[in-house]
Amino acid sequence: MGTALFAEYEDVLARGNLFESCKLSAKERDELFEVFLSFFEWTRIYYSWGPNLPDEADNHLVELAVAGGADFIVTRNLRHLRQMELRFPQLRVASPAAFLKEI
Repeated sequence: MGTALFAEYEDVLARGNLFESCKLSAKERDELFEVFLSFFEWTRIYYSWGPNLPDEADNHLVELAVAGGADFIVTRNLRHLRQMELRFPQLRVASPAAFLKEI
């Protein structure tokens, strides 16, 4: 987990309109987010690999994955992340379904 990704998650969780039909209260969503965060190792990014992706806002995901030695970026945003100009042989981009089949 990195600072930019954490801020992105917090921003999404603060959008009340996204959760109008959610069965969890805001407090319960915050608690779930804290549990989610407890499983991650905070990673600092010391080197920027951008511009690398068509959407500049997504570059932090690749930078975080490389800095953390990740094998996968799991996302539904396959269109942008598969268009990396710089390739990292150890890093694969997969949808959640494909990732679950892989593991």
